[in-house]
Amino acid sequence: MVFAAVLSVWMSGGLHAQNADAGQVSASAYRMAGDAARMRVVIEFDREPPLKWFLLRAPHRLVIDLPETTFGFDSKALEPRGLVTEVRYGNLGDGRSRIILASDGPFAVEKLAIRKNEDAPGHRMMLDLVAASQRQFEQAMADLAQVTGSTIAEDKRDRLITAQRDSERKFTIVLDPGHGGIDGGAEGVRGTSEKDLTLSFCKELHAALEKTGRYEVFMTRTEDVFLRLDERVRIARQHEADLFISVHADTIRYRNIRGATVYTISEKASDEIAHAAATRENLADSLAGIEIPEKNQQVADILVDLVRRETAGFSVSFARALVARLDRTIELIKNPHRSAGFRVLRAPDVPSVLVELGYLSNPKDEAQLLDAAWRKKAVGSIIEAIAAYAALAEGARG
Repeated sequence: MVFAAVLSVWMSGGLHAQNADAGQVSASAYRMAGDAARMRVVIEFDREPPLKWFLLRAPHRLVIDLPETTFGFDSKALEPRGLVTEVRYGNLGDGRSRIILASDGPFAVEKLAIRKNEDAPGHRMMLDLVAASQRQFEQAMADLAQVTGSTIAEDKRDRLITAQRDSERKFTIVLDPGHGGIDGGAEGVRGTSEKDLTLSFCKELHAALEKTGRYEVFMTRTEDVFLRLDERVRIARQHEADLFISVHADTIRYRNIRGATVYTISEKASDEIAHAAATRENLADSLAGIEIPEKNQQVADILVDLVRRETAGFSVSFARALVARLDRTIELIKNPHRSAGFRVLRAPDVPSVLVELGYLSNPKDEAQLLDAAWRKKAVGSIIEAIAAYAALAEGARG
């Protein structure tokens, strides 16, 4: 439910007063786009408003304080979406107004800036929110408490990107069993359900990783439930994952093709098979009756772009290590490291791969995927690759 609520004083005719005093700021429009991993909010003003902002917990909220403001927001634009679960706005009295954005999980303010409109009168506030961990949210609150009210003079994107890693914290892995709930995924020639196979395999991998004592391991789902693709990304970011592994077992129209494949993200698919695989996996939300969120706004920021590039490099490093280890124990598809635009791999600061364990459309692959001995070998190879990658990543990050 959206609360476009007056926080203190109702104006004549409601919140959306038509005749603003000359000294008042006018906020004429509110827009937001994104998903559970990243949101962009844009608010249009008739002039440049001085503002301050701060964070609150339980629930997680961003509070923006403004001078007295008249609001002309469309209630439909305020409906919950992605990270933002509630929008409130109104007047506090004493010449002050406030906008509150709430979320059901921790987030980081990556950017908050006022820009003059290039081809129209007025100014716009541009706000980028990204999913973050509770530790990062608490650190941002502590940082803000050291100043007398935060202003927009300095972007806070570095709170997420350059957050210091606890030297005693274990290397953190998030395992993502593909599909689930209403989204069954692929079905094998013997009736094997992809959603069940990926969940059971991830549980085996989770147990084996925890047994080493070297890692902190989480799963995006531990039962047969549906998760949107952006929710899977959000879970990885909120756990500050050092590595995200999405596990699948697809089908393909060529019954003779078999073997495991390791995918990393790229805007352009490496080949036809990779393009088809990404297209199928990216349809998971719509196949489950969920509206696919609007395409995220790209953040024009050099630092964020550098983080994405570094993350892509780490993803490729792990993919190569994984292919090398799997090649010793199980059958791989020809050219086993491929790339395409998988939405579930889009976390900008979490190295991510998608592993197709095999093709359920091939009887031999399906039989192997159900074989305990084969699965044990595959789990062992993945753990070896994780160990090699973790040593490389820890060294590179100091």
